[in-house]
Amino acid sequence: MSNIKIVAVIGTGVIGTGWIIRCLAHNKIVHAFDRDNKLKKNLVSEIKKTWPQVKKLFKKKELNLKNFKFFSNIEECLKEADLIQECATENYTIKTKLLNSIGKYAKPTAIISSSSSGLLPTRIFSKCKNPNRTIIGHPFNPVYMLPAVEIVPGKKTTKRYLDKAKNFYKSISMSPIMIKKELPGYLSDRLQEALWREGLHIINEGHATTEQLDRAIEDGPGLRWSLMGTFLTFHLAGGKSGMKHMLEQFGPALKLPWTKLKAPNLSSKLINRLVEGTKKQSKRRSVEKISRIRDQYLLDLLLMRKKYEKKLR
Repeated sequence: MSNIKIVAVIGTGVIGTGWIIRCLAHNKIVHAFDRDNKLKKNLVSEIKKTWPQVKKLFKKKELNLKNFKFFSNIEECLKEADLIQECATENYTIKTKLLNSIGKYAKPTAIISSSSSGLLPTRIFSKCKNPNRTIIGHPFNPVYMLPAVEIVPGKKTTKRYLDKAKNFYKSISMSPIMIKKELPGYLSDRLQEALWREGLHIINEGHATTEQLDRAIEDGPGLRWSLMGTFLTFHLAGGKSGMKHMLEQFGPALKLPWTKLKAPNLSSKLINRLVEGTKKQSKRRSVEKISRIRDQYLLDLLLMRKKYEKKLR
């Protein structure tokens, strides 16, 4: 059980909003900070829009907005928080400065977690007070639905706070992935980045469209990946002998020049192909409309997947 009751979310963009919704769904008191008070109306609107899927996923009856409070003063937002989830722009200078302020105003024992998707915690928390309580808590979008969170320690983070953070994320129905030590990009984004770079090369060289590459994942390995990752999938590809036979049979292919992991230059030609390709794929649907379709799919998938997870994990 986690004794963390009050969560402060700093920044109310896509990721911050996702954290707010997830925490509210698990009866946490949420203090949200953003400089512009006008954002509160949009934030509450987004919470209400997503609630039908969220309440079904977590088997909740009612949305309690009494547990939600919006602040435009960061000191007021932080003073009672047991855990702070920072969600600022992915930039070392911005995050280091912000986390320095958060460290000053937070309770001495409050956990300070950054939602960074790849920056090194030791560096972004270098000016933060009491760095032993600082971690990365990297979620996946949409945060209010996807369960994974990568917990990454800095060089000064202590086990006590790692354990407290792990228990907190479990208490909001997440599946913490405990990273042994900090590394750029952490785990998932490094894998996603490799796939992204290969896709950019293929499009840049005119071999496929964005839609063709998306279909290659959606209708192929993507269906398997929703239940099992690359390694267990390849283990099955080896037949009765599993990974051993798979490596014997397909290992030599690793020496073939199939991939180009160095990123291509984002030329105007490549950018245009990416923009026009995804515009065509959207078929004039807004980002909001596509997001709602995605959320409904993820809800159905997550509910269905539970009975299979128990057999494999």
